[in-house]
Amino acid sequence: MVDIFERLKASKGPLGQYQQKSDGYFMFPELEGEIAPRMRFNGQEVLTWSLNNYLGLANHPEVRKADAEAAAQYGMAYPMGARMMSGETKYHKELEQRLARFVHKPTAYVLNYGYQGMVSIIDSLLSRNDVVVYDSESHACILDGLRLHMGKRFVFPHNDMDNLKKQLERATTLADGQDGGILVITEGVFGMAGDLGKLNEIVKLKKKYNFRLLVDDAHGFGTMGDTGSGTGEYFGVQDQIDVYFSTFAKSMAGIGAFVASEKDIVDNLRCNMRSQIFAKSLPMPMVFGALKRLEIIQEHPEHKENLWKITRALQEGLRKDGFNIGNTQSPVTPVYFSGSVAEGTNIVIDLRENYHIFCSIVVYPVVPKDVLMLRLIPTASHTLQDVEETIAAFRIIKENLEAGKYDTVEMQSMKIG
Repeated sequence: MVDIFERLKASKGPLGQYQQKSDGYFMFPELEGEIAPRMRFNGQEVLTWSLNNYLGLANHPEVRKADAEAAAQYGMAYPMGARMMSGETKYHKELEQRLARFVHKPTAYVLNYGYQGMVSIIDSLLSRNDVVVYDSESHACILDGLRLHMGKRFVFPHNDMDNLKKQLERATTLADGQDGGILVITEGVFGMAGDLGKLNEIVKLKKKYNFRLLVDDAHGFGTMGDTGSGTGEYFGVQDQIDVYFSTFAKSMAGIGAFVASEKDIVDNLRCNMRSQIFAKSLPMPMVFGALKRLEIIQEHPEHKENLWKITRALQEGLRKDGFNIGNTQSPVTPVYFSGSVAEGTNIVIDLRENYHIFCSIVVYPVVPKDVLMLRLIPTASHTLQDVEETIAAFRIIKENLEAGKYDTVEMQSMKIG
């Protein structure tokens, strides 16, 4: 027999193995100060590109005021209990009504957290006879929801429509034989690479295959489409998304999430989502804060406009200087390099310590071996000067990497360019 604790001590997992050297710097770094493009890290000011505060609402004065007033009036405890038992308020329902109108759906349901919400949505929608077909780069919350599904699931390579058709053929044969249905799951904006799910092409397949479509639009809500109501609006297919999901943790700069669909489906979810039935309702300050954030998104399009001004300046500047930023069509801006994990480590240290730029790095197994990805998240709060400063630093690290300098020295907070 194996002692569970001994096994955990011996094998800490794919990320845990780096904990001893990375904790507090690469993993669990502490950014200090008010949420803004410039914060403090490791004792100095850094220009940060790692916050999903797309519209810059985290420190908007009206948002801060709404948060503070609601906390003063209600505290953080109210309402106590789950929505079904004792946690329902007219303000939760008002938020749902306004969200539903904004994303052009009949009904919406506010969730306490996005991750747990998605897990429960998938669990509640499916029976063991149903078949799921999903994109290979779906978020972890989707994958965890699929683990609860007791039926069959098929995965198609990221945005590969030809393969999706093959999986739908397989799913149709299986579902027909066991009196089941088919659910296709994808994302509006893929948060790592910034490209879009091919919603316009997927919905066309509904004419041939009988399936329902669930879209996770966490990074599209507030950033995509003419009004910011999401990637479905951007493609003009919002009405063909059967179940629309988004979180408050990105453009809304808050906590919580929502799911929207036709009334009967939302009513079914309200009564069956275990992460909501057996967990506390979203606290009142979060509800009032979300109402204010949604109001600002709708009434002040200049925030989204400024986000895209910064996004275009950053992405066009990087492309002009020969950087590979992949196929992003959203504010998410990946910058790809060829190099080892050790070189990537030195790049990050150089950027943070010597050029005072804080961004996240992604390495194998999230990306292929010998590929490094620096992930930048522009926001409406950034300035064109921030963009220029960042691109200038990236030019230097690119030269250093190509010259092999990051492979020959272990960075110790020193310039090597």
